[in-house]
Amino acid sequence: MPSSPKFFHARQPPSPRKFTVFILLCLVFGLSGFLFGIISILRPPSGYRCSGGGEVRSVSVVWDESGGGGGGAGSALGGGGDGDGEGKRYKVMGFVGIQTGFGSVGRRRSLRKSWLPADRQGLQRLEEATGLAFRFIIGRTNDKSKMEELRKEVVRYDDFMLLDIEEEYSKLPYKTLAFFKAAYALYDADFYVKADDDVYLRPDRLSLLLAKERSHSQTYLGCMKKGPVFTDPKLKCLWYEPISYMLGNEYFLHAYGPIYALSADVVASLVALKNNSFRMFSNEDVTIGAWMLAMNVNHEDNRALCSPDCTPSSIAVWDIPKCSGLCNPELRLLELHQRESCSNTPTLVSDD
Repeated sequence: MPSSPKFFHARQPPSPRKFTVFILLCLVFGLSGFLFGIISILRPPSGYRCSGGGEVRSVSVVWDESGGGGGGAGSALGGGGDGDGEGKRYKVMGFVGIQTGFGSVGRRRSLRKSWLPADRQGLQRLEEATGLAFRFIIGRTNDKSKMEELRKEVVRYDDFMLLDIEEEYSKLPYKTLAFFKAAYALYDADFYVKADDDVYLRPDRLSLLLAKERSHSQTYLGCMKKGPVFTDPKLKCLWYEPISYMLGNEYFLHAYGPIYALSADVVASLVALKNNSFRMFSNEDVTIGAWMLAMNVNHEDNRALCSPDCTPSSIAVWDIPKCSGLCNPELRLLELHQRESCSNTPTLVSDD
């Protein structure tokens, strides 16, 4: 403890002017502290940022046809972010790209009436609750009327990522690569999820799956399968593989196409490579699986991502093996959402 002073001196009373200055300084510091406290309360917490604050929402992303790597944000299509391409990446736990097309207006309508909120505020609440960002992923077409209808939908819902690549089934491998590169350019995520627009999803359970601790930083997550290679174009025209001579009679282990996820390290490796350095097979899921074989990834098989019906642990529901997705998805999405077992059951399975 400091010693007491030996001498005391009488202080002169402060002058009125100094006293006034002192009062004003106290008021300034007090007001500053009050404003700082208000800002601290209103400011969103650090960590995953899913919405608001000028976040890029519906944007147009250019595919580099010169063969270069990476992907950049182009101009915004309407509402939401400005897409200025300054390289700012928004932190989320997972980015979910819902692959869709120009003939899927009805599917998107059903999705927005089921598990995916239709309004921006509802979508923002979902993203903040799960740490996941959701966007419809679509390419372009030369049909001006379809592009105009898409533009109206973008302005109304503001939940798209438009890729500057032709929207065609035979180009799905190219679209998928463009999606991963664009998503990586815009979002700093732990996982990047590819999902089809005919899958019934439980975002809360998907969030828990992606948040799980993993010892391997390079993860390829999905419902894994093998299957025969279709060499005859007359049998299954959509699945016919023109370069089947490179594959033999059976496909290697790969994830079903309706939904799968790649960890950030895996997508970073894809981004680093030039677009024209990838071998493209006819089918998108096989193409991704082939790339994963060339990388030191952990194939994580999770059957909750391919449930044929809603269960206490199902994450993604679709009509496996009858359809690659839900059969008659416009109706099935609504039917499933009306069922208590699909839309209103706990996130975690009860221990009882």
